[in-house]
Amino acid sequence: MSVETLLEGMADGDRLRLAGNGAWTAGNARRLEGEINGAMRRYAAVKHVSIDMGGVERLDTFGAWLLERLVRAFSGRGCDTQVTGLKEDYRHLVDEVHTVKLEQGPVRRPNQILAALAAVGHNVAGVGHSLAAFVNMMGALAVALLRVVANPRRLRLTALVHQLDNVAWRGVPIILLITFLVGCIIAQQGIFHFRKFGADIYVVDMVGILVLRELGVLIVCIMVAGRSGSAYTAELGSMKMREEIDALRTMGFDPIEVLILPRVLALVIGVPILAFLGSMAALYGGGLVAWLYGGIDPDIFLSRLREAISLDTFKVGMIKAPFMALVIGVVASIEGMAVKGSAESLGLQTTASVVESIFLVIVLDGFFAIFFASIGM
Repeated sequence: MSVETLLEGMADGDRLRLAGNGAWTAGNARRLEGEINGAMRRYAAVKHVSIDMGGVERLDTFGAWLLERLVRAFSGRGCDTQVTGLKEDYRHLVDEVHTVKLEQGPVRRPNQILAALAAVGHNVAGVGHSLAAFVNMMGALAVALLRVVANPRRLRLTALVHQLDNVAWRGVPIILLITFLVGCIIAQQGIFHFRKFGADIYVVDMVGILVLRELGVLIVCIMVAGRSGSAYTAELGSMKMREEIDALRTMGFDPIEVLILPRVLALVIGVPILAFLGSMAALYGGGLVAWLYGGIDPDIFLSRLREAISLDTFKVGMIKAPFMALVIGVVASIEGMAVKGSAESLGLQTTASVVESIFLVIVLDGFFAIFFASIGM
């Protein structure tokens, strides 16, 4: 019994007519691939190729790929290649195969200087997009806040209290522990080095000014960015993945007002409280180490502390706190709303939220330091 030929060829000078027959499916893969390879070797000198697929009874993805391979092989030699007689049922499949996995020419190694400049350009453009998103979110928050001020009943007090509990109350233990340890470390290192010059008492000045002006609020905001900022991004990102935010818009609610405004307000209220408690814990840790390690009596420590600091020192740290909290909340919200439909996207945006928040908090602290120095505080 003769086996049906799946691809027949008939050459006439520089013209070739190929005719497909039977089933171009994975079941005939070995035969079909061998006949196509033979046709490409046998008719290497032709200039015009016509492939008639009218006799093909069945065609699957494997057959479509082999047809595309045949067309590309002859086209790559400069032949005028046409496919005719293809059934309408299979035309969409062949078109899809034709549009993917296009062959690429030899990859040229890019110039390293141009590649570096291009990377800088992409990063600058990314900074511009991030800045635009930040301004956009600030504007949306301002509009939502104005609506709440105009109609206080729109404020979701339950959500605000719940977020304040998560941000402030539940964060108190870890904030107190970390700031206490930081205060202890600063005092110990200060005493260790000041002792060489017989100036142990100046460690009180260092601890008081550093904690109240800079480190107290800075460490608290870094902790909040890693703890609450990442939680905000993960929560909003999960809602975005489950299309809950789209559902809110469909029901006529503003996601900024319902989801983001209570979270940002909770941060603005809670972070100054945490900064105050953290600063007190750091001062207590510094005083304890100064007493046990440096031999500075608590009464002397407190007396020296009152001389070293002023109300302005305390105000500088407290003024920074709400602005840093606002930055953390806005960045966390932007990254949460930017989550796409995959778990990988959620992880990437959560990581980006923490990194960007900490970076912006430190930059903002630097700007505040310059500003307060310029006005004499």
